[in-house]
Amino acid sequence: MGSFMRRATGTLIIPVGVFAVVWALAAIDGASLFSSSDSLMILARTTAVTMLTTMALAINLNSGRFDFSLGAMALASSTIGATIAINVGGGFPAMAAVTLAAGALLGAFSGLLYVTLRISPLVSSLGVTLLFEGLAFTITGGGNISFTQYPELVAFGKNLTALVIVIVLALVGVYTVFDRSRFGSDYRALITGQHAAVSAGVKEKGNAIATYAVSGGLMGVVGLIQASGKGLIEAGSINFSTIGIMFTAFLPMFVGGYIGRYSNDKLGYLLGALSMSVIGLGYSALRLTSAQQSLITAFLLVAFLIFLSNEERAKHWWRRARLGNRPPSGPAAPPRETAGVGASA
Repeated sequence: MGSFMRRATGTLIIPVGVFAVVWALAAIDGASLFSSSDSLMILARTTAVTMLTTMALAINLNSGRFDFSLGAMALASSTIGATIAINVGGGFPAMAAVTLAAGALLGAFSGLLYVTLRISPLVSSLGVTLLFEGLAFTITGGGNISFTQYPELVAFGKNLTALVIVIVLALVGVYTVFDRSRFGSDYRALITGQHAAVSAGVKEKGNAIATYAVSGGLMGVVGLIQASGKGLIEAGSINFSTIGIMFTAFLPMFVGGYIGRYSNDKLGYLLGALSMSVIGLGYSALRLTSAQQSLITAFLLVAFLIFLSNEERAKHWWRRARLGNRPPSGPAAPPRETAGVGASA
């Protein structure tokens, strides 16, 4: 029972603490986190987008592959899906299927390029980012895609039930693929011991390409949610304009890694994304400017990294604060025998 309580406390302490602090700050200011009927829908949509982006970033970063092209994958795949749905037909099912498939194919292409060129993944992902942004720019002719006049295409991103289903399916799917499958076993083996895994028969290149494909598929869903929620795809911007979405995933990723010690890192990514979404609601309730929001988010990220780097020291300070000057509890040490006058030989 004690072990279960420790795991539950470690898993929930961050999201519960974040909600309590943000709710209290909003209440002090006389505001409410859920002031409108759309608050829950906004919370679910932000959580879904942040969780999916965090997973897409983490599954490659855990293998040492830093990928700048996540936002470009979301943009290009949603541009392809929306264009086909509008010009060919098929409604939202066609848009969703094409967007998801395009995201997976774009991710696989990025992985294939990385393993073929044998250059730094950071460098290759920068080139892929420009390539995918240029693809979206070319498809739209440098303009935007607006489809607010197609109700069936915008309903998904504004449906609370659909967004919750996406969150659950993504969580179960990524957990199954990376924690309960042969592919996931090979993936973890490459992380913990690449040379030994390859010697044992694990196909490193194939695993890397498949991981990129999963990452691209996740970002395809992100692009679908964002496009459907807005009814607009801004495909006219290039020159690394899509990189920003990646940075929203850093704090949830580190939070997820911390929570993973007590439960599972995939659940941690969800709870980290939920925490960031609650913070976002707090920003809106407190009417903070975008500059203030960016500053606070950066401070939270740095503070959490400092905590992770000094966690053992913090635990030591906490134990000392709890004990104070009290001697450690436990049985008294037996008296030492000393030689003295009259001691027997």
